[in-house]
Amino acid sequence: MKCILLFVLFIQLLFPAKAEPIKIMLVTGGHSYDTLEFFQMFDEMEGIDYEHYQQPEANRKIALGAADDFDVLVFYDMWQNISLDERMTYLQLTQQGKPFLFLHHSLVSYQNWPEFEKIIGGKYVEEARGVDEEMVSTFEHDVWVYCTIENYTPVTNGFSELRFFDEVYGNVQVLESIKPLLRTTHPKSMEFVAWENRYRNSNIVYIQPGHDKRTYVEKDYRKLLIQTIHYLSRK
Repeated sequence: MKCILLFVLFIQLLFPAKAEPIKIMLVTGGHSYDTLEFFQMFDEMEGIDYEHYQQPEANRKIALGAADDFDVLVFYDMWQNISLDERMTYLQLTQQGKPFLFLHHSLVSYQNWPEFEKIIGGKYVEEARGVDEEMVSTFEHDVWVYCTIENYTPVTNGFSELRFFDEVYGNVQVLESIKPLLRTTHPKSMEFVAWENRYRNSNIVYIQPGHDKRTYVEKDYRKLLIQTIHYLSRK
């Protein structure tokens, strides 16, 4: 019996068990994007498996409990319609401590749901009836964005500066309680272009760069996403 146990141990040392991949729920919808290159980026992430859900089906699935099957929820949507049940499910997920990663135009989602701003950590304000003109956010396509590290965390580890040819958002409402991660001095951009937020029991990261394929293919951008996903899954 002792010989058998030693043999099993020897085999385990020679062939260690492969770590389980991180499972992410990847949500899109409501905004066009370079689809092929976007999914190629996630296909090429080692140790990360994803299932894609498009709005509005994504929110319906989340309300039915689909998020329970995933380690991290990743949003690249820009969606407005959300039912009361779906809102309640989001709040329940944060109470449970489900981690969220929001990318780029997801900051524009749910203009008429004030609690979402508290979840994501900020708000891109769209022009609408009753909205003060001075509050309306702005955007600028095809600009070089130089980012410095505001706080070193597992998300920003290994970077000194990042540079993307991307889109910037300006005049964005950002909560004072967020932990800034990336900062830019671009005159048409908000100051912080990535941050970490805490809402109830959930750790949440928002990353603003990521408009199109020119950013998707950047090694630094992919590394930033991978490190964020690993960080959130551990938390």
